[in-house]
Amino acid sequence: MKDIFERIQATPGPLGQYQGAADGYFMFPKLEGEIQPIMRFNGKDVLVWSLNNYLGLANHPEVRKADADASKEWGLAYPMGARMMSGDSVHHKKLEQDLADFVGKEAGYLLNYGYQGMVSIIDTLMSRRDVIVYDSESHACIIDGLRLHFGKRFVFQHNDMKSFRAQMESATALAEQQNGGILVITEGVFGMAGDLGKLDEIVAMKKDFKFRLLVDDAHGFGTMGETGAGTGEHFHCQDGIDIYFSTFAKSMAGIGAFVASDRVIVDHLRFNMRSQIFAKSLPMPMVFGAMKRLELLKTHKDLRDKLWMIVRALQDGLKEKGFDIGHTQSPVTPVFLKGGVSEGSNIVMDLRENYNIFCSIVVYPVVPKDVIMLRIIPTAAHRMEDVERTITVFSELKKKLAAGEYKKEIPNMNLVNKQ
Repeated sequence: MKDIFERIQATPGPLGQYQGAADGYFMFPKLEGEIQPIMRFNGKDVLVWSLNNYLGLANHPEVRKADADASKEWGLAYPMGARMMSGDSVHHKKLEQDLADFVGKEAGYLLNYGYQGMVSIIDTLMSRRDVIVYDSESHACIIDGLRLHFGKRFVFQHNDMKSFRAQMESATALAEQQNGGILVITEGVFGMAGDLGKLDEIVAMKKDFKFRLLVDDAHGFGTMGETGAGTGEHFHCQDGIDIYFSTFAKSMAGIGAFVASDRVIVDHLRFNMRSQIFAKSLPMPMVFGAMKRLELLKTHKDLRDKLWMIVRALQDGLKEKGFDIGHTQSPVTPVFLKGGVSEGSNIVMDLRENYNIFCSIVVYPVVPKDVIMLRIIPTAAHRMEDVERTITVFSELKKKLAAGEYKKEIPNMNLVNKQ
């Protein structure tokens, strides 16, 4: 018999194996200072493209004041206890209804965290006889929710409607045999590569198949659609989304999440979601802070306009310089380059140490072994000068990569463990 700790030491995991070289630099980097495009990293000012602060609300003066005023009035403890037992309030309920109204649903339910919330939503909605059909590039919170499902699940190739139809045919046959239902799960905006889920085409499939649709719109809420109500609004198919989910951690620049649907479904979640029944209620400052963020999101179209001005300038500029940015239709901006993990690491260190630009890197197994993906997140807080500087720097990196300069260790790059 093995000791658990011995096994953990011997098998640190797919990311843990890089801990010695990457901790504090590629993983768990410490960005310091005010949340804004220029922050401190590794002792210097860097231009940051890695924060999901899409509308620039993190440091908006009205948001900061709302957070501070609510903290002063209520403290961080109130209300004590879980919502069901002793932690409910009229303010929680008002925020829920405001969110539901904004995304065109009958009722809403606040969640403490997005990741935890999605896992628990799937677990609560599904019985053993029910079948799930989901997109192959679904977020980790969806995958972990699927693991709690004791019934059958079918995966369709990413955004491939021919594959979706085939999986729906199999799911329908099984659901009919088991006297169960079908839940389809996909995303509004896929957060890694920025492409949109084919929500309109999936909703149109309801004429051929009987199913309910759950959409994770974490990156679409606040950024997509005429009013910012999300990717369903963008595709004019919001009514076809049966269960709408989003988090406050992106456009709202806060903590928490919500789910919205028919009232009977929301009530079922309220009385059965273990992650909320057995967890403390969202503190009042977060509730009032979310109210202010939602108000600004709804009334300040200029913030969304500024975001998309930056997005279009960045994406168009990169494409003009010959960069592959995939099929993004959202603010998420991937830049695909050819190379392995070591070349990608050298590129990121060069960016951070010599060009003072901070963005995230994605390598195998998230992308193929010969692909490097630099992931850029534009925000309404960025300036056109930031865009121009970044395109110029990326053009230099592209030349150096083509010349093979990143195949060897970059001089003066022994800074990874400096912190």
